[in-house]
Amino acid sequence: MRLFHLLLLAPLLLLPHSAVLAGGEPDLIFKKSTVFKFLSPDHKLATYAIDDPLIDGVACHFTVPEKGGWKGWIGLAEELSDISLACRQIGPVTIKGKFTQGDEVFRQRRSVFFKKMRIVRGCDIKRNVLVYLVYSDKLIEGSPKNSTSTVPIMPWGNKPAPRCGDFVEK
Repeated sequence: MRLFHLLLLAPLLLLPHSAVLAGGEPDLIFKKSTVFKFLSPDHKLATYAIDDPLIDGVACHFTVPEKGGWKGWIGLAEELSDISLACRQIGPVTIKGKFTQGDEVFRQRRSVFFKKMRIVRGCDIKRNVLVYLVYSDKLIEGSPKNSTSTVPIMPWGNKPAPRCGDFVEK
């Protein structure tokens, strides 16, 4: 019976343990080992970068824990929900289309079946600030851990700052 279950799970092990984003995979900046594991991969913190697929001139960096050990190595470990986020304006901001408050910018699977990390975007219309929220959701019981980062939209060189409120669908 165990062989039958293993054969059912085998295709899931071949799935990428990563991300959905308009531009593809996030850029790995670096990894830092946090817990030594003998004869198997260490637990690590991994820092990644993504560009907002709808808004040129904004980049986000996030750090996630990655489980080591044998379960982590084959992708069966459920990852922790401790995720940090920092987003910044890195050039002139160009908003390429309309969006709704809470639109998903990025998604990454954090366990084989039930947990995903999501980065969503909103606009503080009054202050002309983009607001990014990272959280993980779990199908069964949820996960309240989250982090927020804001990006005040500023002029860049001689290019004026757009108003994010002009692009929010009502």
